[in-house]
Amino acid sequence: MSAVIEAIGATRIFDLGGGLLGRRLRLHAVTDVDLTVEKGEVLAVVGESGSGKSTLARMMLGLLTPSAGTIRVAGEDITRVPRRALARRMQPVFQDPYSSLNPRRRIAAIVALPLTVQGIGSAEERRARAVAALDKVGLPARHADSYPSQLSGGQRQRVAIARALVTEPEVVICDEPTSALDVSVQAQILNLLIDLRRDLGLTYVFISHNLAVVEHLATRVAVMYLGRIVELADAAQLFARPQHPYTRALLDSVLTPEPGLGIPDTRLGAAAPDPVDPPAGCGFHPRCPVAVERCRMEAPRLARLDDGQVACHLAAPAPVPA
Repeated sequence: MSAVIEAIGATRIFDLGGGLLGRRLRLHAVTDVDLTVEKGEVLAVVGESGSGKSTLARMMLGLLTPSAGTIRVAGEDITRVPRRALARRMQPVFQDPYSSLNPRRRIAAIVALPLTVQGIGSAEERRARAVAALDKVGLPARHADSYPSQLSGGQRQRVAIARALVTEPEVVICDEPTSALDVSVQAQILNLLIDLRRDLGLTYVFISHNLAVVEHLATRVAVMYLGRIVELADAAQLFARPQHPYTRALLDSVLTPEPGLGIPDTRLGAAAPDPVDPPAGCGFHPRCPVAVERCRMEAPRLARLDDGQVACHLAAPAPVPA
């Protein structure tokens, strides 16, 4: 496989202005991320709220400029790629279908908008392509002249997916695309995304905090904590043999339908550290049940294991070939 997106030391810092006594506050939303998205894969980026997942996605889309490091698209620095050319290669599907669609425009016009921006085809041709895109996502042509308010949440998300696909991009970046939907509709949207990937040869970056969804869809998983990647592995390996204590805690937090088990206890406590004032050493050590003194003093680097990469002092690195 070949890389379609590369993050090399990608960092994003937000200045929050003066704090107490005028002290300057800086939020390190993403810190020194190295990540490659291979053609045809589904790379899931998971973690708690505030871990930096959506900021990383917006950097990949070119909506945020890295404060340091580089994002490359097909080997070219994303800041040097013209905005329209970038939009032809990558399209987003956002979390909330209620706010990501213009309520004053009809569905066909919403779906055709990327074609209009790109200057593709006549008005009639753009409408025909919009109707064809709606058909791909399972919406009949009669909805083309409806308004978003006339559709259900699941139908609106199908419209958002159709809009993302109408220019035939290589990569679709999905930022929590099912979290605003009920469970039965989530399953329909996930199955639709799987079918579209198979039929159209798409590459997905899938941002989520729902590990059940990720297990169903992803081929590879990156786990983020306080803006850093702490584990990266093939999905099957990560779910079967998580290496980082945070990854294990996330998997332990998944609710189960088995009666009598109750709500799982992750033993992480109620609150994560303040991202504006992160702890020294490993950012996870205040919540880690196996932390040692080195964890409090030294931040671990992402190291290669036999079956992935992990940033943990207690993980055994892969042996160096003789």
